[in-house]
Amino acid sequence: MCRDRIRSVTVQTSDGGSRPGSGSGPGPGSGPGSGSSSGVRPRRRDRHGRGLRGRLVPPGVPLYRSRAQQFDDLVLEAVARLESRWETELSNVEFAVQEVPDADTIGDDEPVPLARIVRGSPDTSDPGHPATGPRIVLFRRPLLARAEDEDELSELVFDVVVEEFAEILGVDPEVIDPGYGDLG
Repeated sequence: MCRDRIRSVTVQTSDGGSRPGSGSGPGPGSGPGSGSSSGVRPRRRDRHGRGLRGRLVPPGVPLYRSRAQQFDDLVLEAVARLESRWETELSNVEFAVQEVPDADTIGDDEPVPLARIVRGSPDTSDPGHPATGPRIVLFRRPLLARAEDEDELSELVFDVVVEEFAEILGVDPEVIDPGYGDLG
C-alpha cells in the first residue's frame, strides 16, 4: 500500500539553504571535468550540444509556483481569514495538505472525504512523544475535483477549514464564520 506524504503548510519567505549543485561537496558541478578547481572551462552545453537548462519561468511570474504550492497558499489564506477572530484557538492547530486520503480511511459506501482531523496527544509524560495539538489535513485532489474554478476552490477550502475547525472546538460552523453557508 502506497501512503501519500503529508505536507505541512508553511510560508517560506526566503531561500533557506543552498540549492543543489551550488554548494561544496559532491554533486552536479563538482566532479572531474566540471571546472570547479582545475583549469578546465565549465560546460556551457549539455551532451546534445544544446544550452544547459535554466529556469523556464522567472520567479515573479505566477506560473513559477507549482499547483501544489498554489493550493497551500489557498489553505494559508483560509486560515488567515479566521486568525483575527480565533487567534488563540488556532495557535495549537496544525494544518497540513495530503494529495488524496489513505485507502484504509475510506469506506465502501462513503464518499471521498475532503479533509480529516488527526487528534493530538495531550500526554506529556513520555519525553519521546511530546504533547501535540490537533491537525487538520486537507485532501488536495478531492477538493480540486469538486471546484470548477479558482474562486470556487478558494471558497470550498475556506468552508472545509471552517467545518473542521468547528468540529475541533465542538461548535457549529456558523459560530466560527457567521457567513458560513451563505451563497454568494
